[in-house]
Amino acid sequence: MRILILSALLLVLGSFYILENRNDNPMAMCHDPNNALDAFAAFANDKAFRDAHPSPLPTELVHAGTMVEFPVEGGPNGKAFLVKSHAKTDKYLIIFQEWWGLNEYVKNEASKWSHELNINVLALDMYDGKVATTAEEAGKLMQGADAKRLSAIVLGAAKYAGDKADFRTLGWCFGGGWSLQGTLLLKDKVKACVMYYGMPEKDVEKLKTLSTDVLFIHASQDKWITDEVVSEFEKNMKSAGKTLTVQRYDADHAFANPSSPRYNEQSAKDSRAVVKAYLQNK
Repeated sequence: MRILILSALLLVLGSFYILENRNDNPMAMCHDPNNALDAFAAFANDKAFRDAHPSPLPTELVHAGTMVEFPVEGGPNGKAFLVKSHAKTDKYLIIFQEWWGLNEYVKNEASKWSHELNINVLALDMYDGKVATTAEEAGKLMQGADAKRLSAIVLGAAKYAGDKADFRTLGWCFGGGWSLQGTLLLKDKVKACVMYYGMPEKDVEKLKTLSTDVLFIHASQDKWITDEVVSEFEKNMKSAGKTLTVQRYDADHAFANPSSPRYNEQSAKDSRAVVKAYLQNK
């Protein structure tokens, strides 16, 4: 009996130890640190990362576009916010949302880029209709997103655009990483890739298949997509024989989003001008 009581006591004490020393995020998940998508999703386990993403501020609605649906292999239809160009063109910009989801800010950005570049814009709904308003919700959505489903959405959107379409990609944060992944998926159909503080692909063999150069917008104060992460990306792109341009700004993660409390107006304007010039030449 004493042995049973002692065993039970040790079990209880062990449970308390685990609770005290576990990551405080109930979203904790297993991940492969060498996988770019898993590595970024793991940030949601970090309370500091969640705290760095306060709920988005209210956004004035200026967008003019429509939600569209398209077939997606292996699952339900995908959705995207489509803004058509003023003049007919087969050029498309695919926009990848932040970890919040396809919210009003992303839709507004789609409208602005369509107007500025005279280009069709598809802002993909990577969460199948779900939109987060808190960091906890966003973390759960990001970690619950299935890479196969997301890849199928990208391919489905490309088919929706048509055989004659060519693409440029742009995304922020979670979408910054997917801007590069989408470029890898669509291969030679992509003419330009813009990543705002997203997790780079680490596999040099995959990077060798890129059909375009990459413009990376880096926030030097970013505690997650750090200088070291970007330096490794530069090294890997060089090894792959591909061109990477890094524009560095003395700002923090999410600095380009006016609905973020971390918005840095000057850096946002400067980086947007760089991105616009880059995309206009593609």
